[in-house]
Amino acid sequence: GVRDVLFLYEENRCSMTYMYEYPEYLKIKLPKKTARRYPAYELYLYGEGNYAEENKNLILTGIPVLFLPGNAGSYKQVRSLGSIALRKAEDVDFKYHFNFFSVNFNEELVALYGGSLQRQTKFVHECIKVILKLYRDREFAPSSVAIVGHSMGGLVARALLTLKNFKPELINLLITQATPHVAPVMPLDRYLTDFYTAVNNHWILKAQDLRNLTTLSVAGGFRDYQVRSGLAFLPRLSQHDSALSVVSSAVPRAWASTDHLSIVWCKELILATVRAFFDLIDENTRQITEDPKKRMSVLNHHFVRHPAKMFEENPEAFTELTGAFMWITVKASKWTYSVYNDSDGKYFAFPLASHRKSYSHVYCENSMLDTSSWIYGCMNTNSSMCLEAADLSWRAELLPTTKVVMLKLQDYPSLSHIVIQVPPAVGNKYTLGCEFFQEDSRTVQLPVTRLFSFGLSSSKILLNSTGLLYNVQLQHFNQIYQAFKIYLNSHCQSLKERKPSVYRLHIPWSHEDSIIVAKVPSLAEISAKLHIAQPHNDSSLPELNIYSSPDCQYEVSNTKWSYPFILVFQIVRFHAGAFPVYIVSNILLTYGGQLSTLRSTGQCSDFSLELVRTAKPYKVEPLISIVVFLQGFYWFREIWESLSLPEVDAAVLSSQDAWFPLVSLILFLFGTGIAYWSGVFFSTSLRLFSSLWLTLIRPTVLQKDKLITPRRLCGMLSLALLSWTTCGAFAVLIIYLQYLFKPVHIFVTSVFHFQDSGHSKETSQNSSTHTVKAQSSMDSIPDAIQSPSNSTTIAEAVNSLKMHITILNLFTWIVLLSLPSLIYWLKNLRYNVRLDPDPYRFTAIILVCILEILMNSSASEVKSSKLLKTAAKVPLPLSVAMLAFGRMHLYRVPHFVTFSLLLHVLCCIV
Repeated sequence: GVRDVLFLYEENRCSMTYMYEYPEYLKIKLPKKTARRYPAYELYLYGEGNYAEENKNLILTGIPVLFLPGNAGSYKQVRSLGSIALRKAEDVDFKYHFNFFSVNFNEELVALYGGSLQRQTKFVHECIKVILKLYRDREFAPSSVAIVGHSMGGLVARALLTLKNFKPELINLLITQATPHVAPVMPLDRYLTDFYTAVNNHWILKAQDLRNLTTLSVAGGFRDYQVRSGLAFLPRLSQHDSALSVVSSAVPRAWASTDHLSIVWCKELILATVRAFFDLIDENTRQITEDPKKRMSVLNHHFVRHPAKMFEENPEAFTELTGAFMWITVKASKWTYSVYNDSDGKYFAFPLASHRKSYSHVYCENSMLDTSSWIYGCMNTNSSMCLEAADLSWRAELLPTTKVVMLKLQDYPSLSHIVIQVPPAVGNKYTLGCEFFQEDSRTVQLPVTRLFSFGLSSSKILLNSTGLLYNVQLQHFNQIYQAFKIYLNSHCQSLKERKPSVYRLHIPWSHEDSIIVAKVPSLAEISAKLHIAQPHNDSSLPELNIYSSPDCQYEVSNTKWSYPFILVFQIVRFHAGAFPVYIVSNILLTYGGQLSTLRSTGQCSDFSLELVRTAKPYKVEPLISIVVFLQGFYWFREIWESLSLPEVDAAVLSSQDAWFPLVSLILFLFGTGIAYWSGVFFSTSLRLFSSLWLTLIRPTVLQKDKLITPRRLCGMLSLALLSWTTCGAFAVLIIYLQYLFKPVHIFVTSVFHFQDSGHSKETSQNSSTHTVKAQSSMDSIPDAIQSPSNSTTIAEAVNSLKMHITILNLFTWIVLLSLPSLIYWLKNLRYNVRLDPDPYRFTAIILVCILEILMNSSASEVKSSKLLKTAAKVPLPLSVAMLAFGRMHLYRVPHFVTFSLLLHVLCCIV
């Protein structure tokens, strides 16, 4: 599954963008109050060569565009957009040009630490005001700024509208690149999830106020494994006329999936963006147009359906067909024509009257990829010639090797002829083709792998192509857990040179098409996976459009992949972020099992054996499934809300169509496997460190420590103070490193005590021999404990050792989940010693107190406690609660672990 997500995707089809002159970044001076409040942030103006020199005085006359970098992103990533926009401005002699600004967010990890998102949003607001002041008193002064946001920068741009004093008219265009709009990729702190909730709720509740803001979200496709494209689709609103979400693989003239970083420099995508920027300019104001309808028309033109023509806001409805061209009437239902060095222009007229009864559609294609008109509709009923015709070229669609038009004859009752224009072609070689057909004859259906087929069903169809177009409808392909490969094998009767075939996987409910160009004959492979599931109110079918070569056979088949493997691929893609919850849940169940065994037998069981015995999915999954089912009833939701309980994460994921059958079971099994190997890793590491310790240091005699000593109390207060004044995650890491030595110390002293008791031979003076014999002693301790002659001290030590290893295993995941806030604090240490806000401040103080006590605890103290029965039973409901409320809120995981460890501390005392 990991291999499928990280490596099994299309090759990089993006070209690199290059600067023709050395890029320069001019730092914009901010007001003193702003600079003092945000010392880590800066604002820059991008420039190159003479353009950069001219702008050093900040006498700006262009159109302002602000670039916002994302998680750990650099302000210098603006250079691809800025450089290509500059070249485009030179092409029009600087009649229009753009000034690209960029914000330096100090490369903060805002995707993992949400405490600075609100600060970034407020700083961007200040930057917009500073930028607009630079244009004050200019002839065509802008009143708004266009924003391009990469990754989390796009979310920060959307958050501007949640600020109380922000005026929505300050931005009229927002383009986001690979921005996770729906939910955070890794919800590691509540500031991150709260920020998302505030932004998305505002955009839903205030949708009417956002109609003057045009938003485009571009996702990277399957190459972007950091932010899956389903997260980059803007929340569906009732107002569809102001927001657009597309996947880069469906963008005309790009047709390429991008990874998370290449989306900012992919030349094909940047060209589409810059062309859109220039088409958005209003000639009267010399700024981006204030007309929302025009903005959406431009974005649809460049990012959804490109007709292979230059954008026109109001194209002429009728065109005069002039020129001394020859008129040729074509009555056949299928026609192809090759042009090479043709010095005379021609009009080919197709009378429709004779075809309307037999055919439902007409399809035409043209391999000449210029932007001129080429297909028209005439309304003359008495002549084969017409002087005025409707330009049908606007109905065309651009594909990688051709431009195509498909018209339903019933929709054009007034047309008498279809006219194809073939201008003189000196030195050009291209082909044209048209055919009339009945829709049913060109549409075939291919069943795909379903949930309970387990890969046993496969389908194969054979297309004896005599036409130019086939549509293969993919039945029952509508859920994100479905994934399979489609193979297209083409065979041709002769070996003559043919135009390549184009295969397009078209998803009608979202703009996530993927296109492949293949030589004929060849074997092509298409990976069929969905980014978002089919909406409940949509009944359309995904299609595989085959733009074929005549006289060739096409064999279409889907793979016989085993369904469990397919499910694993999609689980990793959609739910890998939930792995820590399931791993900790398994460890917590094992921990409870060890406490229960300690209570019943007086011996603490081994981690791996207890994991196999207690970590069973049927202990936790049924209860969560029942709650999710009952939440479908109004009366249960009322009771649930009256208890102020948060919504179950599985129910939220189901509402987002991101939850599918068996996913929780498989995730739990993944968690069991990873927990098992983490236990093996800890045991192996313990033996290695113990061997090294025995080699270098002679251990002290095994003895029982007091739970709380003045020295321990002093250390506890020091770490609590450190957590309060600096960073909670830093204190957590220190106590973790301190705790690491506890099991090593117990292991080494146990071995040494065991050797002194006469259970091992005298070791030689040679250190290497000593290490080998010490290792042998470690391996034999569990067996030696079983003998009556072995001391009770060693038995208790081994019980304590097993308990400490499990606690350390649990605590390791808390440290890993807190690391992002620690990294953020270290990067910003020069600006502020105290992390504010700190998601782990209070949790760290509690954990420091708990672990300082547990560090000196032993299994014998726990075994005799009155609270042991309660402490052994609590991990099970905590595991259920963790899976119910922690999948989409990873920051809740440490709370459940902390509560369980707190009970352990009470067992040591009571």
